[in-house]
Amino acid sequence: MSSEKITLITGASRGIGRATAILAGQAGHAVCVNYVSDKAAADAVVKEITDAGGKAIAVAADTSVEADVIRMFETVDKELGTVTGLVSNAGIHGPRGPVKALTADDIRRVLEVNVLGLFLCAQQAIKRMSTDNGGAGGAIVNISSGAATIGAPGGGVLYAASKGAVNSFSTGLAQEVISQGIRVNTLAPGLTETDMTRDTLDRRAPATPMGRAGKPEEIAQAILFLLSDAASYVACANLRVSGGKP
Repeated sequence: MSSEKITLITGASRGIGRATAILAGQAGHAVCVNYVSDKAAADAVVKEITDAGGKAIAVAADTSVEADVIRMFETVDKELGTVTGLVSNAGIHGPRGPVKALTADDIRRVLEVNVLGLFLCAQQAIKRMSTDNGGAGGAIVNISSGAATIGAPGGGVLYAASKGAVNSFSTGLAQEVISQGIRVNTLAPGLTETDMTRDTLDRRAPATPMGRAGKPEEIAQAILFLLSDAASYVACANLRVSGGKP
C-alpha cells in the first residue's frame, strides 16, 4: 500500500465521525468529511484539520442513495486521490419505542441508512482498493454497536437489528476481500457522549463498568488503530470499545 492515507469518513460532521476525522487529519491522512445536511458543521471540521496543516474536504451525500455515494467517491478521486481507508460511521437510531409501534417507513429508513449505506460505500471502496482491479489495498472500518448483541429491548430493537446486520455483513465481507489486500473490521462502541445518546446518558452511564460514558475521541483512537499499518494482521475482527461492558 502507498504510504499516503486518504480516508473517507461518513457521518463525519459530529460525534464519533467528527472525532475520527480530526484525529485522522492529525495523523497525516487526507480526509473526506461526509455529511448529509449540516454543511456548517462539516466545514468546521475541515477548517480544524486544515488549520492544523492537514488536508480535508467536505462532501454532502446521503449514503443510502447510490448516486450520492458514487458522486462522493468520484469527488475524492478528483480532489484527494484514491481512497485507502473507509470508515462507515453514518447511522441513525430511529424512533425509540416498542416494535409494535414502528411503521414500515420507520423500519425502512433505519435499514437504508445503517445497512444499505454500508453496502453502497463498501462497493465503491472495493472498486478502488482491490488489488484485483490494480488497486493498492486498503482498510474498511464499519461502525456497529454494543446493542447488536443485546437486542436493546424497550426502544432500540430496530437499531440493534440494523447493527447486527452490520456485524454479519462485515464478517462476510472481510473474508471475501482479504485476498484483494483489503482489511475489513467492525468497531462496536458502547455508551458514548454523542447527540444520539444525550437524552439517556445520565441514566445509562452508571451501568457501565467504568462508571462513565466514553468520549468520541476514545472511540476515534480505536478506529485509527484499525486503519493503521499497526493493525496490518487484524481483519474480520469486531473490536468492542465499551468501558468494560460485554
